[in-house]
Amino acid sequence: MSSSQSFLASSPISLTAGHRRKSQFTYKHLSLLGQSSTSCPLRVIAHIDLDAFYAQCEGVRLNIAQDQPLAVQQWSGLIAINYPARKFGVKRFTTIGEAKKLCPEIIMQHVATWKEGEERWAYHQDAFAHMATHKVSLDPYRQESRRILACIKDTLQSPPIQKVEKAGIDEVFLDLSAQIHAVLLERYPELSGPPPYDDPTESLPRPPTTALDWNADALVDLDNSETEDDDPDWDDIAMLIGSEIVRTVRAAIRERLKYTCSAGVARNKMIAKLGSAHKKPNQQTVVRNRAIQQFLGDYKFTKIRNLGGKLGEEVANKFATEDVKDLLRVPIEQLKAKVGDDTGSWLFHIIRGEDHSEVNSRTQIKSMLSAKSFRPSINTSEQAVRWLRIFAADIFSRLVEEGVVENRRRPKTINLHHRQGGQMRSKQGPIPSGRPIDEALLFDIAQNLLGQIVVDGRVWPCSNLQLSVGGFEDGPTKNRGIGGFLVRGDEAKAMITSKSEHHRSLHATDTSLPIKRRKLEDGALRMFLNRSEMSRDEGEEDDDIDNLDLIEEHAALPHEHSGENTDAGSRTCEGVSSSLLGSSEDMHEGIDNMNKVEQPQGPILTRQSSTETYTCIRCKRSISVHEKEEHEDWHFAKNLQSHENSAASTIPVRDNENSAQKSNHVSQSKMPKKSTASRSSTPNAPGKKVEKGQKRLAFG
Repeated sequence: MSSSQSFLASSPISLTAGHRRKSQFTYKHLSLLGQSSTSCPLRVIAHIDLDAFYAQCEGVRLNIAQDQPLAVQQWSGLIAINYPARKFGVKRFTTIGEAKKLCPEIIMQHVATWKEGEERWAYHQDAFAHMATHKVSLDPYRQESRRILACIKDTLQSPPIQKVEKAGIDEVFLDLSAQIHAVLLERYPELSGPPPYDDPTESLPRPPTTALDWNADALVDLDNSETEDDDPDWDDIAMLIGSEIVRTVRAAIRERLKYTCSAGVARNKMIAKLGSAHKKPNQQTVVRNRAIQQFLGDYKFTKIRNLGGKLGEEVANKFATEDVKDLLRVPIEQLKAKVGDDTGSWLFHIIRGEDHSEVNSRTQIKSMLSAKSFRPSINTSEQAVRWLRIFAADIFSRLVEEGVVENRRRPKTINLHHRQGGQMRSKQGPIPSGRPIDEALLFDIAQNLLGQIVVDGRVWPCSNLQLSVGGFEDGPTKNRGIGGFLVRGDEAKAMITSKSEHHRSLHATDTSLPIKRRKLEDGALRMFLNRSEMSRDEGEEDDDIDNLDLIEEHAALPHEHSGENTDAGSRTCEGVSSSLLGSSEDMHEGIDNMNKVEQPQGPILTRQSSTETYTCIRCKRSISVHEKEEHEDWHFAKNLQSHENSAASTIPVRDNENSAQKSNHVSQSKMPKKSTASRSSTPNAPGKKVEKGQKRLAFG
């Protein structure tokens, strides 16, 4: 299937250059390329596959020459053979004895294993002879796989342009569309302008290049209807740029990590995967859009992804062929009739190279399993516990790859499966969401599940034990741990020093620190309290400010109820004055302190706006004329409070609720009442008997 033409200049100058056609691609197609759209005909996908990966890992670890034959052994079989050994006829299912006969110089390296009773995997020289007490570990290969993936991502442009899907431990898919779009606009500035008439369906100008240098890539022959004399279009240019990017990635892997890999470059994942296997090892194959039918024609459709299992076998049986070229002759109606509408439609398009599957940057796994079949069976809990410790460590090493340490993803459940004879029993438990996942946590839960199985009875001998985790969910993002709210070290010391200096400066200027209090509503009591500014002595000290918050809490009561019942509001105000403010002297002192808070500096009477004053005959103070009425009201309230206190001392108080009601009742007895049918309009009129607990007041 290699090209029959020389590709030093694979698309020679066309003889019909004077009659060049328009490009078959439009400005809309170019825009879709930048969006990595799966429906874009200019799309470019690459598949990178490591050559004999397990064998390469052991060769790099042992630092042996690349032409040294090597095979990876698992128990008594071979699971990987490098290409130098394959030249001698050694294959995967060749026995160890046969392999040594075919290639006497071959190195047999057994995979790493977990040994019963040990907490870490290791390379054991005699592992093949102790299958009963060892378990295979693929951790060395997973670690190298992570290094290779990191190298690929470092070589490509950063996200969101970069789209990489890990398809397996030794293979990745790359969607190069967005990166190619950026390179196209840089190399061909004429593409960056707006489309003619602002119509995105207008055709792109034809590429100025008539010959493309594919740099010794394995280039698949064009379809029978196409010739190399045809000028390249933009899909060919995109493929060329894609092949350059892939060549750079492969060179970086070889230079930094000493691994070789093969690659396929095509317009979708299915063809790219077939292309990477077309020429191995250490080569890359480009399947242009004009060569797809030629490329697929000689394949068996069972080699196509998703057709290698039962479905491929069913199709082969119903149509008596495995060749793509034979299945291409079958009409879509017949395909639907034999394998169903959906499957038939999908099959019709897939054998024609149509695949719109997306390159997913993150492939979500649903579960992880670590298991061991025992020959001979194990017979004690101690043996089972030792294997559970190995299972927990094995699973955790794979969870690290899933990002469980960074809390990107984590499983919710853990399952233990136990086989005794022909019976399989299972126990499941939750993984606490509030704890970080580690080997110890997984082992503790597994040990608890084993205890539950043992309690059920009929446990031994055990022929198989499996531990699995599942129910994966994405971890929270953009959350900040508690450490983000704390300050430590020098920063904390600096804050403490700053605060202490601030407190010292406050004490130096004023020994009475402001008290945080609620805002007072505008009401009658507010007037009384404000009025105290005119009547306080400058040298007076505050003896008791503990009740200020209570005063402020109840100060709004008359205002809140004024719309419902004016009398009730007045009585409530007076009751509060009686029960909370204490004596008139205490009230004066409390108000005094409040004024200190509001005006810690400067003269007290600075708010007086008028020079006209009068002298109060009660307190002998000079008061502004426009505040005379407020000042007299304050004296009125002061007198009420004084008499209320003497009367309240005779009333028993049951609890907090009754005390408020009692004080209201007392205040009502001293308040002027509105006229009613059952009461006198002047309850304290001359000649009326004073009731118990009441006392006549002298005003004026």
